[in-house]
Amino acid sequence: MHRRILAPGALAAASLLLAIPASAASSAPGAPGIGDPYYPAYGNGGYDVSHYDLRLRYQPATDRLEGTTTLLARTTEDLSRFNLDFLLDVSEVRVNGAKASFTTSGEHELEITPKTPLAKGTAVTVVVRYSGVPSTKEAYGFNAWLRTPDGGVAAGEPEGAWWWFPSNDHPLDKATFDVSVQVPDGHQAISNGTLQSTSSRAGWTRYNWRSNKPQTTYLATLAVGRFDVTTGTSESGIPVINAYSKDLGDSDGAARASVERTGEVADWLTEYFGPYPYNALGGYVPNTPQVGYALETQTRPFYSPRQFANGSNVSVVVHELAHQWYGDEVSVEHWKDIWINEGFARYAQWLWSEHEGEGTTQEIADYVYASRPADDPFWTVKPGDPGPENQFHISVYDRGALAVQALRNEVGDAAFFAILKGWPTEYAHGNASVGDFQRYAEEVSGQPLAGLFDTWLFQPVKPAAPAARSASIAAVPGVPEQPKSWKKIAATNDVHEH
Repeated sequence: MHRRILAPGALAAASLLLAIPASAASSAPGAPGIGDPYYPAYGNGGYDVSHYDLRLRYQPATDRLEGTTTLLARTTEDLSRFNLDFLLDVSEVRVNGAKASFTTSGEHELEITPKTPLAKGTAVTVVVRYSGVPSTKEAYGFNAWLRTPDGGVAAGEPEGAWWWFPSNDHPLDKATFDVSVQVPDGHQAISNGTLQSTSSRAGWTRYNWRSNKPQTTYLATLAVGRFDVTTGTSESGIPVINAYSKDLGDSDGAARASVERTGEVADWLTEYFGPYPYNALGGYVPNTPQVGYALETQTRPFYSPRQFANGSNVSVVVHELAHQWYGDEVSVEHWKDIWINEGFARYAQWLWSEHEGEGTTQEIADYVYASRPADDPFWTVKPGDPGPENQFHISVYDRGALAVQALRNEVGDAAFFAILKGWPTEYAHGNASVGDFQRYAEEVSGQPLAGLFDTWLFQPVKPAAPAARSASIAAVPGVPEQPKSWKKIAATNDVHEH
């Protein structure tokens, strides 16, 4: 028997090691990005958020925002440190009740070191107190906070949360939300979901909103200003809340004539996509002429007044409401899967054209194919993986919808509409990739579709005439007459132009 004799210092070190839990000894910092190939620094690793509770106070006159955000999460690995995506000035962070140290790094990272390491599978409550002026904060050379004459708006894709609440900012981490906002009397705070309550005290009014279904962070929205708010109920029984800035000027009538049809359009879309997935509906049009896009913020899309500068356009409402199923209920796995969002939202506009008697989906597909010559750069963008610089390129929309029509012609209407309606149920409130969609379409249709998907989504060239004819696209030579709906559809081409 041999006894190993340890010096006193070594004995102390050994005792210390024995006192440290194995998880603490093996813990490491969470990744500063969730792993998206387009945006490596977006999102974070090591935890999964289940709920956000935001308590905010906003002063429109100065654009000053004060807030306390509470995140409920669970660790997915042993963590010595973890990150949140955020830009405003932080005064305090607590993790499970204890004060945590914090610092900033990179363009938008808030690094948090809890008092003690967190073991994998641990339930975590993170409280962040902060304040700042969102319009003064930039990351990567831009600012996604939209200032208005009477307040501010948070509505941006693929990022927008950093300017008003700390988060794990990537579609892979969905959560429910409570958003409570205090604003001066005479102003309103608009957000997602249902308005739970309002209360007034000492010249301030608090609005409490709740989203009770999983929601990605870029789909969370906030608008503070002076709004005219309309309320109603869709024919199917969903409460509808719409809001319009009181200073929209000449765009006011056209905006209302479009957005007030939200309930009708949502009910119509259920015929194609299945039951509406949420308990609230609506839209809002703030005075943001500096941008032209619209965004499918969950349950209550954002519309720039520029979308209605030339008159009413229900087609853009169709687009954003179609996203409630394709993009919101089923979200991208990574940003390269954007076709699942935009190709199908654009195709919904084609279906609406057919519904309105202004051109069938086939007529629009034939026109898109024939009106773009083979040397048009339009065909060099691959909707199935367009690259971050082309994520919102017109090809993702128009060629993306063309691919949807090619799929419909290939599998037949019965299988196609079964796919269209079944997909949101298959991945309800989750995430999926283009590959997942192809596999699902093959399963439902019973047909191999790899060749069709490759031709219409992944080849950086115009599909040749034989391939088009095989998919019943542009069977007649020449450029067909422009469909009556085309100008309205084309007017929404900048719908997500950032």
